[in-house]
Amino acid sequence: MLKNNMIKGVFLVGLGATSYGMLATFVKLAYKDGFTTAEVTSSQFIYGILGVLLINIFQKFRVNTPTIKATSKNILQLMLAGTSLGMTSVFYYLCVKYINVSIAIVLLMQTVWMGVLLEWFLDKKAPSLQKIISVGIVLVGTILATNILKSEIELDWRGIVWGMLAAASFTTTMFTANKIALGVSSAQRSLYMLLGGAVIVFGFSIATQVTPFNLNIFKDYGIFLALFGTIIPPLLMNAGFPHTGLGLGSIVSSLELPVSVMMAFMILNEQVVALQWIGIILIIMAIVIMNIKFNKK
Repeated sequence: MLKNNMIKGVFLVGLGATSYGMLATFVKLAYKDGFTTAEVTSSQFIYGILGVLLINIFQKFRVNTPTIKATSKNILQLMLAGTSLGMTSVFYYLCVKYINVSIAIVLLMQTVWMGVLLEWFLDKKAPSLQKIISVGIVLVGTILATNILKSEIELDWRGIVWGMLAAASFTTTMFTANKIALGVSSAQRSLYMLLGGAVIVFGFSIATQVTPFNLNIFKDYGIFLALFGTIIPPLLMNAGFPHTGLGLGSIVSSLELPVSVMMAFMILNEQVVALQWIGIILIIMAIVIMNIKFNKK
């Protein structure tokens, strides 16, 4: 039974990571169809909030399923934590606007070493040799995966800046999401974090949208972006992580990286050379090394 639960957990986390991996490619397609970052993020969050709200209503009226109601303090904490979720979406989609998806996802994966630094700063405890080695491998993998060693490759500095900001805000999201209101149901936590993120997204939209808002985004891309970026992945990962544990779950969730690159290669026809694949494999290796437990003997 325990083994079956672990297999189920791996499947759920893997499916959630795969959903996230598909997202940036369709954002890029939305840009090609003339939609703006404000339209993309707004439609995703509006549909996302509606979807998660319906899930909360369904859970509330299910028979024999008592849920702990979030307190006003929980709601405020979750909404504040959600602001980093909104910033991650805005920064990452701006990054995708200026550079290839296959490189943008590599920049987002810098959360590996950023997480180590944040943990060091907050816990006042130096990282282990295992984590230091993992960080070194990530940095080497990033150099290869972004293909900056090739002199003919020109990376738009705006894309790099937005990508690093997305990684920093995503690191904050991961840390806060695992420490705040843990007794509250995942559906409630997702809803309040989305509401907090919506404040950032709508504020960004009001400040940057200079043309009339194109409502076609809601029928062309909005539902897809909300399902695969806001609703399905958190639900699947919240259901799968208790069965896999944090270590195995983190390893399986790294599937997001190769899936994103493969989608960009197949749908957007982005060129991905052998050197970049080696870098991607190194980054996944680093995530594995960081999360496995070695026998001290």
